[in-house]
Amino acid sequence: MTYRIAFFFISIFLSLPAIAQDWLTDLDEAKKLSEATNRPIVLVFQGSDWCAPCIKLDREVWSTDLFKSYAQDSYVMVQADFPRKKQNQLPKAQQHANDQLAERYNPEGIFPLVAILNSGGEVLMITGYKGMSPEAYILHLNSHSS
Repeated sequence: MTYRIAFFFISIFLSLPAIAQDWLTDLDEAKKLSEATNRPIVLVFQGSDWCAPCIKLDREVWSTDLFKSYAQDSYVMVQADFPRKKQNQLPKAQQHANDQLAERYNPEGIFPLVAILNSGGEVLMITGYKGMSPEAYILHLNSHSS
């Protein structure tokens, strides 16, 4: 009997669609996708292994199924990570690209910083960690991104 129950739950789990966050790391690629899909770009500057508010924003918003599902059809997501731990260091080319993004969009080095951009790379809104639910954060992003 317990095997049937376990099989049932495993079957249900495997039949659920996988929701993955498609984070881009190349702004030029994001601009092209933004223009083709008419979706704003959400550019996130984070310190994934040292910045407590960045980690909270990831856990409370970006990693939730609700946000991932919504973002998939609503935003073009770009991540500019600045890890500090040696084992998490990015390839030199990616670090250079992130540094260039920071020079343009985050010159003060604020973490986390969330920039909403249009397909031309123009800033529509700057925000960050707000301690909001995923639903409230989506409303927050949408209220400023048009």
